[in-house]
Amino acid sequence: MKKILLFCFFILVGAGMLRAQQITIAPDGSGTYRTIQAALDAVPLDNRTPITIFIKNGTYKEKLNLGKKRNFVKLVGESVEGTVLVYDDYNGRVVEGAAEPLGTSEASSFRVFANNFSAENITFQNTAGLAGQAPAMWVYGDKAQFRNCRFLGFRDTLYVYGYGSRQYYKDCYIEGTTDYILGSGTAWFENCTLFCKPKGTCIMAPSTPDTVTFGFVLQRCKIVGDAPDDSYFLARPWKPFGKTVLLNCELSAVVKAKGWDHWGKEDNKQDAFFAEYKSKGDGAAKPKQRALWSKQLSPQQAALYTPATALRGWDPTVVE
Repeated sequence: MKKILLFCFFILVGAGMLRAQQITIAPDGSGTYRTIQAALDAVPLDNRTPITIFIKNGTYKEKLNLGKKRNFVKLVGESVEGTVLVYDDYNGRVVEGAAEPLGTSEASSFRVFANNFSAENITFQNTAGLAGQAPAMWVYGDKAQFRNCRFLGFRDTLYVYGYGSRQYYKDCYIEGTTDYILGSGTAWFENCTLFCKPKGTCIMAPSTPDTVTFGFVLQRCKIVGDAPDDSYFLARPWKPFGKTVLLNCELSAVVKAKGWDHWGKEDNKQDAFFAEYKSKGDGAAKPKQRALWSKQLSPQQAALYTPATALRGWDPTVVE
């Protein structure tokens, strides 16, 4: 019995040391790994123990992929402006040895398939420019969180891909041109800044499934940019039941007075749900100027929008 107890003790101590071990990425070799992908590949399949990976300042040009079942991974950058994860693929790019050109998803700089992923203080970037759709971040997994992160690119910068997956973005900066936030996931954006670049037409393109009540929700966000005044729609429904709601957001003059676009399909006016509550700023036109099929929420309706409600019982603002 003593031998069994002693064996169990050493197992527990070893496991504790493993959890306490700091995983660090440093390109100069001073960390646990030199590359981010090497650390992601080391995450066990069916992982259930939170793993924190600290990334030292530097520009990491890597095509990154966090596979399914490599769950509970948290990336923490040394600083948001100094820790840059970047690649330059784009939709239509011909890659040597590939059977066909890249699609939009395949062109993403970083693809997250796993659940319970989170990131803090990191810049995710795609430097393909205006060559084509070029996501900096693509998220399939459920319960993804991003805090104080930057997403830099042009078209399709942030691809909230997962079909009804739940995602949370707080204090983030997202920039781009046409449809620079898109996808079928449910995403809550809180205190984020959306920056509209020149040569774009629309900020968001939700493709919310008809079985999901909430699509994109923006609370206390700012929409700014150096694009011409009155040049950007807030959103357009990529799929018929696309949903986007703005709560207490500040809109600059870059936003069109009409506000919302139906993507040239009359049926979208009935199927999509686009709404605002207490928008302010030069881009917050009078309700009568907005698209007639869009909504202005009442205080009672707006009160129904909380992270826990929109994200179907998951509240990332609650520390467990």
